[in-house]
Amino acid sequence: MAKPFSPKVVTANALLEGDVVYLTADDRWTRHLSEAEILYDKGQADLRLMQADGQPDAVVGVYLAEVQPGPNGPEPAHFREDFRRTGPSNYPHGKQAEPSDV
Repeated sequence: MAKPFSPKVVTANALLEGDVVYLTADDRWTRHLSEAEILYDKGQADLRLMQADGQPDAVVGVYLAEVQPGPNGPEPAHFREDFRRTGPSNYPHGKQAEPSDV
């Protein structure tokens, strides 16, 4: 029996800055997971992934990340994604210097 589809978001890295970005329902890339479009259907998720992957001038490393719906939008379902959205951990700068961006 196939595993049921779990909610996902399309994520990637911004080509020029390298920041983690998420695809919104209105086809923008945002640095805020709370603004990402939650995909509940595998077919729709595959389509959105293909559309995002067709933007090599804007993003690299496009993939689907599992999320859980939360009161303020999607929340990471796995530690890797939670860690990834906070940025580099070697010293406080960027996203880690600004806790409101997480």
